[in-house]
Amino acid sequence: MSAPGRDPGPGGTRAPAGLDDEADRWLVGRARSGDQGAYEELVRRHRDRIYRIALRMLGSPADADDVAQEVVIQLWTALSGFAGSSAFTTWLYRVVVNRCLNHRRGQRPHDELADADHPRVAGPESRVLAGEELQAGLAAISRLPEDQRVSLVLVQLEGLSYRDAANVTKTSEATVRGRLARARATLMSEMKDWT
Repeated sequence: MSAPGRDPGPGGTRAPAGLDDEADRWLVGRARSGDQGAYEELVRRHRDRIYRIALRMLGSPADADDVAQEVVIQLWTALSGFAGSSAFTTWLYRVVVNRCLNHRRGQRPHDELADADHPRVAGPESRVLAGEELQAGLAAISRLPEDQRVSLVLVQLEGLSYRDAANVTKTSEATVRGRLARARATLMSEMKDWT
């Protein structure tokens, strides 16, 4: 019998979240017993998520790539710390966020985020303005205090519930809501010239 996790089937539908959680738990159990194939499957299932979170937290594709590689390497030994009291993805978010925060503390601050997927190019005025607005938004996010940035990335950009974000940050839902509200207010203030 194969692992309970599956790729999206024909038509691009994914298994319900409950099945994904079960598949992750099964793979974690196998990886903990030394099954390298199960570990590789876990990495395959979550590598895009790891990179996406790192990119949103760090703002630099190069830094995000470095952190994603560090997380993948760390994951093999860190699986012993996964108690199974929460979903594997919640635990993984915590690992990635902590690694990103440590990386940011060890780096010189970046003045501006660069988004390699949206480079500035000559073209119609609307495209240029959209690119400038995107750069201004990314720069504003990079200036947020760490706690607000983490809440914004997890809830607003990654789509986690307040409860899941609170589990990742080891705080209360009220704390996550407050930090997110402050982050949104700051961004609205900084982006008022763009509306």
